Amino acid sequence: MRFLKLVTITLLAGVVIAAIAILPARLCFNDASAYTFFCGDTSKNCREISTKDNADLLKLTLSDVCGESAVYDELDVGAFLKSVNGKIIFTETLSDSVNYYCTASLPYSVKLYGEEINLHICVKAASVTVASPIIFGGY
Repeated sequence: MRFLKLVTITLLAGVVIAAIAILPARLCFNDASAYTFFCGDTSKNCREISTKDNADLLKLTLSDVCGESAVYDELDVGAFLKSVNGKIIFTETLSDSVNYYCTASLPYSVKLYGEEINLHICVKAASVTVASPIIFGGY
């Protein structure tokens, strides 16, 4: 009986520890058509790992995530900004896109033009990409 209690307590402790480890691994963005995780410690050595399925499970297997992005076929930028407590700091208009650099309630950040940025939104005609802290690589 004593052995059974010890095993039960050990299993419960394992479940609690696993839950604590898994909870911080939630995705920054939900319901996207594709996800990319940026791994490394700077944009210079950043590796991109992309998936369309099971992004939450993939994130659990990565140890050095320094940012993530999601692609949406369409997105209401105003409503999205509200959902992440976002505020546009500056905008950049290119020939094929409009980019919003923001602060938001998201876990990753970089210093850009002297500002702390942790949300980048790139709006194109066919899709919207969002990232925290910014979209690394091409977009």
